[in-house]
Amino acid sequence: MTTVVLQGETLTLLNAQAINDELGGTLTSASEFSTIINADPLITGQLQALRQRYNFDINVLPEQFDPQQAALLVTDMDSTLISIECVDEIADFINAKAEVSAITESAMRGEIDFETSLRQRVALLKGLEVSVLTQVFEQRLRLNPGAEKLLAGLKHKGIKTALVSGGFTFFTERLKQQLGLDYTLANVLAEKNGKLTGQLEGEICGAQAKADFLLSHCDKLAIAPSQVIAMGDGANDLLMLKAAGLSIAYHAKPKVQVEAKAVLNHCGLDGVLGMLQ
Repeated sequence: MTTVVLQGETLTLLNAQAINDELGGTLTSASEFSTIINADPLITGQLQALRQRYNFDINVLPEQFDPQQAALLVTDMDSTLISIECVDEIADFINAKAEVSAITESAMRGEIDFETSLRQRVALLKGLEVSVLTQVFEQRLRLNPGAEKLLAGLKHKGIKTALVSGGFTFFTERLKQQLGLDYTLANVLAEKNGKLTGQLEGEICGAQAKADFLLSHCDKLAIAPSQVIAMGDGANDLLMLKAAGLSIAYHAKPKVQVEAKAVLNHCGLDGVLGMLQ
């Protein structure tokens, strides 16, 4: 049997029943987060056709993913856990946001190499006062809708949380402390005499590093990759998403939506909980 998950503010019981009838399935549960249908495997194109017809999220859980066995969530930071791209907001303080944002967007769409794009963007920040980072964190950084409910739900279920980012440790470490996250990985901005040098320290956290982090923490926690949920929005998340039992494209770029097992385009971050019912 296939598990179909329906979620979103516009979802109604009539919609759910109509989809259930079309799939020849059984409505098995309805909760705060989702309505579940058990049905025979969908035919090619059927899922996409349903998504185009209805204004809420419709997903099919991968066969190898057992929600009851989920043990780790690994999520991207910028434009996933939080609503901003930190490097773009930092660049705004030197009137370079438009230039940096264009590079960011191209990298997230997979049009240019992420590591090259990151070095280009960081180089533009040379000479900026480090204190600007605090201003970005305190004044501009906001969690995406449903983040706190998601994290509380995961904690209740005993699922560990990891924040992996092509962004910067300045932000991931503060979010780890603020939100009670278990693990983080990001890039280190080099600084000297209270100013950014325009360079990075150590190895870059890019696509492969994110995937390696996920797999290494499977070993650390003695779990299988099939027990991991990975979530992201950009091309540099694809290797990480591929390694996980359940991959979620969160309001993501088209390429990521095509390759992820599940997509959240209507729900907030707490939509993840709907797939764990």
